[in-house]
Amino acid sequence: MSKLLAFLLILSTSLCAMAQSSTRTKPSASRAEIRDKAKNLAVAVEAAEAALSPAELAIAERVHVGHLPCELGNTVTLSVDPKTPGYFNLQMGKIRYRMFPVETSTGAIRLEDQKNGAVWLQLANKSMLMNQKLGKRLADECMSPIQVAAAEALKKNPAPSVLDAPAAPATSPTGQKATN
Repeated sequence: MSKLLAFLLILSTSLCAMAQSSTRTKPSASRAEIRDKAKNLAVAVEAAEAALSPAELAIAERVHVGHLPCELGNTVTLSVDPKTPGYFNLQMGKIRYRMFPVETSTGAIRLEDQKNGAVWLQLANKSMLMNQKLGKRLADECMSPIQVAAAEALKKNPAPSVLDAPAAPATSPTGQKATN
């Protein structure tokens, strides 16, 4: 939200400056001058959008990158964007997304491409690619080597279900419940 507000502030300030300069100076600016001002404004907007918080940069450090095989023979390639710290390039076949980290309340690693509606979720044992605009999952069970090891560990020692009965309290030899 703060990025959007910064963008709007920069945009309105630049537009006001352009409007004032055009009314006070010569009545028509050359196309080259207008194009240069538009390019400078676009660069400012891109810089405002690219700025990530320290928390988002910390999330980016935990993202598994590389060639990740998925179910049904799909493959996702996730690489660091060398030009912008914290941003990632994701490719699956001919589909490409430019993604950035988003904080979550669950601790899952989430990357988004808001323009295209893409979401990459990375859990301990698998990752998945979803498209919110289309309302469907594009790839599932994508795994880095670290995630493969975590999935194998979960198969050998599954986490207890929330539906399982809680463990019975310990009792003493006299039949009384133990107290702490």
